[in-house]
This record gives sequence, structure tokens and C-alpha cells, in this order.
Amino acid sequence: MAHVNVFDTTLRDGEQSAGVNLNRLEKLEIAKQLERLGVDIMEAGFPASSQADFEAVKEIADTIRGCSVTGLARSNKKDIDAAWEALKGGADPRIHIFLATSPIHMTHKLKKTPDEVVETAVEAVKYAKEKFKHVQWSAEDACRSDLDFLVHIIEKVIDAGASVINLPDTVGYTTPDEIGKMFRYVKDNVPNIDQAILSAHCHDDLGMAVSNSLAAIENGARQIEGTINGIGERAGNAALEEIAVALQIRQDRYDFQTGLVLKEIKRTSDLVSRLTGMQVPGNKAVVGRNAFAHESGIHQDGVLKEASTYEIITPAMVGIDSNRMVLGKHSGRHAFKEKAKELGFELNETKLKDAFASFKDLTGKKKEVTDDDLFAILTDTQTEYEDQPKYQLKAFQVQYGSINRPTATVLLTRPDGTEVEKANTGEGSVEAIYNTLDDLIEADLHLKDYQLNSIGKGRDALAEVHVQLTVDGQKASGRGSAQDVLEASAHAFINAVNRTLYQKYRNEYKQVQV
Repeated sequence: MAHVNVFDTTLRDGEQSAGVNLNRLEKLEIAKQLERLGVDIMEAGFPASSQADFEAVKEIADTIRGCSVTGLARSNKKDIDAAWEALKGGADPRIHIFLATSPIHMTHKLKKTPDEVVETAVEAVKYAKEKFKHVQWSAEDACRSDLDFLVHIIEKVIDAGASVINLPDTVGYTTPDEIGKMFRYVKDNVPNIDQAILSAHCHDDLGMAVSNSLAAIENGARQIEGTINGIGERAGNAALEEIAVALQIRQDRYDFQTGLVLKEIKRTSDLVSRLTGMQVPGNKAVVGRNAFAHESGIHQDGVLKEASTYEIITPAMVGIDSNRMVLGKHSGRHAFKEKAKELGFELNETKLKDAFASFKDLTGKKKEVTDDDLFAILTDTQTEYEDQPKYQLKAFQVQYGSINRPTATVLLTRPDGTEVEKANTGEGSVEAIYNTLDDLIEADLHLKDYQLNSIGKGRDALAEVHVQLTVDGQKASGRGSAQDVLEASAHAFINAVNRTLYQKYRNEYKQVQV
């Protein structure tokens, strides 16, 4: 079977999803899990876009050794130089350069003639090739580009040193037969195409990203690009887990395979969902909570007699187990640490101590502690500012009644160590807490979004809250989990504020160092 490279862009295109704001440690945690998943290429970010992104890409490139780490760059020397500085410490560094090729983009965005676009692309690839062994070049909006112009510019950039040619459906406009024809045309008409790998990068605006990706593979693509859970700008990208499982299940049709470790899919999906705050829909293919649920009596009867009657994918294939109780109140620290490793977390002594304390606290409140509960504890522990000054929730109380206006009293420790206490009201209990926190926190705060989900099932399920704020005009996201919805809400709000404090601290520290 022919091998298809998997190019994961969860940390770049995926992070461009509205409302997603990953910090350095969260990106690194996802990168480590993508390495365990077995992706061939990991796009860690856009180094020239910001100092924070540059630092995250550099740390990922310096850490990951099981796959090639790449970064995005526009077709200019400044971006290419930034990418090299961030990626040069990687095991197999590569760069991903893009330039638009469709008439609408060249005319209205680039304001360049076709000849000028070719010249810019060639110069960028030549310059990048002086630094990078692997240069990928993308024809932005390829699916709305003139095919003969595509053939011309691809030939030129391959001659300049590009070893991967990506033909993205940037706006999710094309259909499977159209993208198949485009790849076939390029493969048949670019004279030096044998010197490069063709890649497909599909967006899901019309719901065809996975179908288009599979059509591209059938017509010559040997690299596929996408994200975990299909996250990304607008309607998202092709979901890599769906492509990999489709190639595995339909080997009768597709004589291709990826190197993904399929049993790591569910864990990767859960981690990305939790850290980005983007909930996976229940009916999502492969990883949705209903993917293996059978409500119909006829279906249930069939599955009990023979699973293959209604299940074409086994839960075990993608790493879904029974979510049984794994640890209890008598479990020790060593067992907890081993379970954390099994779930993909490497904890230092400080974080292990904090996570174990949270686990013990939870065992006193819940009869059953599941993998999902442990996952929530471990991801909440993975903060990068535990040793830095921050706001800490000491205590809170809410008075609520159907005929009374909710009132919240909050005791908070400020970054300077002083304890402050205030009370305020709101139309609801959460608003009362947030109004009180707004009074206590020394910043201009505005809540932009609030999401509440449950972790697990039953009356004692954990509540998980994700919020988006602006803190002194700076966008921030935060998350918190607890058995009590109000406590989870308070922790999420404070977590968002502390993120901005940490970033401010890092920026000030770097200025002092300079």
C-alpha cells in the first residue's frame, strides 16, 4: 500500500479558529500528543506573526524528535528568517511558504500581475532553500486558480527547490470531482512533478473537506493536511482522524495508508477539545460521543449478536474504552503518576503534587473517578504560571432564591499577596460572581463568551467552563472545572485573567533581559 504523509496543522490553522487562544505549555502538550499519534509533519505555528508564536514554535521544534516540525511563512525574507530561527533546532526542520495564485487574490489582495507572482514565489523558495532542506510551497486558493498558470508556477518553484507542492482549497469551494481533476491535471502536465510531493489542504465550508482530501489522494496527492477534530478558520479543516480511519476501513477502495497510531485518536481528540474549548459534537464521525451509541432496538439487537451489523469501526480501534473506574480514594501517588503517564502527561514533582491533591479531593466527593475526570484534573494542572504572581480564589458564597436577586461574596488573593473581599449582585448566580470578580480584579474586564459542559455523566459529573474575555483590551481565554458549576465558572474567569498576567510578566522579563 502507498504511504500518505500526514501534515497536521492543528497548532497553526486549527488555532486560528474563532475564540481559540492556546498558551505555550498547551501548545507543547498538544505537540507531544501529536507526536504520539504519529503525524509525519507538524505545523507548529506562524513564527513571524508574533513573539509568542515564535517562542512556541521554537520550543516545539527543540522538543519534538519523532516527526518533522514546520512553520508557516509568507513569501518574504523576513518571514523566512523568523521561521529558520524558530525551527533550526528541530530534528528535521522544514518551512511552509505560501502565495496566492487565483485571479481574484492576485488582483485584489496581492495587486500583482501573474508574472510578478511567479517571480516572488521563485525568489522566496530559492532563499528558503539556502536554509532549509525541505521547502513546501502552497498555491493559496489553488482551486480557483487557472490550471495552466498553476502548471507554470509549480514548474518554476520546483526548479527553485520546492520539494512539496500544496494545492489548497482555501475557501472550501471545490467538489471531489473538481479537485480530483485539478490534481490529475497538475500531475500530468508539470514536467518536473516527479521531483516533488503533491499535498492537499481542504477546508470544510461546504462540508466536503474529507471527501475532497480522499479524492486528491486518489488523483496523486501523497500528503494530506488537516487538523484534529476538523477545527480551523470558519467551518474548519479536513478532520485527519476521519481520513485516516476511512483509509483503514475502506482498504477495498483506497490502496493507501497513513502512519497514524489509530488507538491514539480519541486521546488526541479529547486533549485538543479540552485545551481549545471547542466541544466535539455528539454526532461527529469517529470521535463523537454518539459514534458508537445505538438507540434503536433493532440496532441494539444486531450489535449484541454481531457488532459488525451496525458498527464498521470498533471503539478499540480509535482508543475508546469503557471509561471504567481506574483509581479510587485508596490509590497511592505512584499509581496516580503511572496513570498520568498512560494518559499522556509528564508531570514534574510540583505539578504531580498539585494534581494528586486535586485527585484526592475529588475521590472524597465522587464514588467513581473516571479517565475523563483524571484528564480534566491533569489538564487543569498544566499551567505555566504556577510560580508567578496571580489571582487566587480563596472562598466564595452565593445567596440565591427564586424571589431574591442573586448575591455573591468572594474572597480573593491578589498578585501582591493581599486578600480582598467584596459582594455584588447579578441577574443570575454566575453573573453575580463575575460582577464581584470584576470589582476585585484590577483590570478592565469584558466577558465575550461563556460555555458550560459536563465531564462524564450522572449527578456527580464534573462541570467544565470555558470563557473568553478581554483584559485591558487583550483577548484571553480561560477554563475551569469543578463539581460545582459556580466554582468552575469562577476558576475559568480567574484563569483567563492570570493568562494575561503571565504574558505581561514574560514580556517585561524579556525587555529587562535585553
